[in-house]
Amino acid sequence: MMRALFTAATGMHAQKLNVDVISNNLANVNTAGFKRSRVDFQDLFYQTIRAPGVPAGDGAQIPTGIQVGLGVRPAAVQKLFTQGDFMQTDNSLDLVINGAGFFQIARPDGTIAYTRAGAFKIDMDGRIVTSEGHPIDPEITIPEGATQIAVSFNGVVTVLEEGDVVPVEIGQLELARFINPGGLKAIGKNLFLATEASGDPVTGEPGDEGRGFLKQGFLEKSNVNVVEELANLIVAQRAFELNSRALQAADEMLQTAGALRR
Repeated sequence: MMRALFTAATGMHAQKLNVDVISNNLANVNTAGFKRSRVDFQDLFYQTIRAPGVPAGDGAQIPTGIQVGLGVRPAAVQKLFTQGDFMQTDNSLDLVINGAGFFQIARPDGTIAYTRAGAFKIDMDGRIVTSEGHPIDPEITIPEGATQIAVSFNGVVTVLEEGDVVPVEIGQLELARFINPGGLKAIGKNLFLATEASGDPVTGEPGDEGRGFLKQGFLEKSNVNVVEELANLIVAQRAFELNSRALQAADEMLQTAGALRR
């Protein structure tokens, strides 16, 4: 009886985490470049009361045996890097990656972070930066007096300065690609860090070696599907309720067994 209590408790704990992840997905439905997460579950080990295949007393063989599972546990919370929808903004510093790859962002501590959010700005020094003020890597500076900024599909940045008719190339955007994007560590602010699981970044120009192309004047929206997340939320809630009922049933059975002494 006690086994059922703890088994149901593992189910409630697992579904609580599932609801936490779904809630974060829904909270970021309008976050540019956000990638939804999914919880993967696996069953716990089994208590073998009678092993399958053991011989019976009359020379026969037990075909199945008796194994009782001890519940469930979360195995992973995986980021799903499917492409989100594109939203046209007509802002010259809004960039979208059509395909695989990440923008590289230089952090204050000297490390490089990676993002799919291409909502860039210009700081007081003319550098192209994120909303947090962190510059892209390699750094690109827009000259004072530039009247037009253009970014080609392969990352070449050109500007048209006041009084000129011929654009001037000022830099080259690079993208990073990982063999296992799911192994990246999310640190918030639309940023990821490389880990041993993700592998080392392979950087290069957009469009080369499987990297996506750039599109100026667009942003990549979150890849969260609201209808799917709400359906998953209902399923998780019902699963939590069923486990709580199993917990209650086991408790009532213990109460009944305890009352036999009266």
